Amino acid sequence: MFPKLARYGSDVIAVVLISCVLLVLLSFLIPGRPVKMILDLVALFAAGFTLYFFRDPDRTPLTSDEYAVIAPADGKVVFVGETEEPEFLKSSAKMVSIFMSPANVHVNRIPISGTVKFLKYIKGEYIVAFDEKSSERNERMLVGVESRGHRILFKQIAGFIARRIVCELKDGQSVRAGERFGMIKFGSRVDVLLPLNSEINVRVGEKTSAGSTVLGILRHE
Repeated sequence: MFPKLARYGSDVIAVVLISCVLLVLLSFLIPGRPVKMILDLVALFAAGFTLYFFRDPDRTPLTSDEYAVIAPADGKVVFVGETEEPEFLKSSAKMVSIFMSPANVHVNRIPISGTVKFLKYIKGEYIVAFDEKSSERNERMLVGVESRGHRILFKQIAGFIARRIVCELKDGQSVRAGERFGMIKFGSRVDVLLPLNSEINVRVGEKTSAGSTVLGILRHE
């Protein structure tokens, strides 16, 4: 069965597939079997990688707990700890950072149901996304969601290869945990910042699945 593709990548997919078709047609005009094979293999690899990168499988949250914070991205946990968050939480917070390699699914999902209360795009550098400095220095999109009196901030952070962040959210929009809201193209990082009294359920080195893995639980009575 052909995999579902992310709508965020339709422009890139179209350009790459058209280019691959033209490359194959060009190979018929060039004499010499070795050159034909090289062009065909390049076209096959480019098309295959593009379709693989923009795959968008359906996901189901592993919990129905309304206070659970779900992973917004596929990848590997590279940081769990405390930090200061002056933009939306405006306090100390617990942060979970997920590094997304080019092999991961790159569609991002809402970590908790609530209302979008904060959006901020920040231009920046493009250092490697697994470096902790990337959280504050790289190009990034900040999204704040308010849920049952709690505030959660998550960041889409461009990496060394990633050069485009897609975020479809609007201020005041109601969102549900697990919904798709955008992606970061070609390798990146997502940080999730929770209130300091939250319970964290993951450790450094663990793999996450967007829309499924529970990163933490918000403290509630």
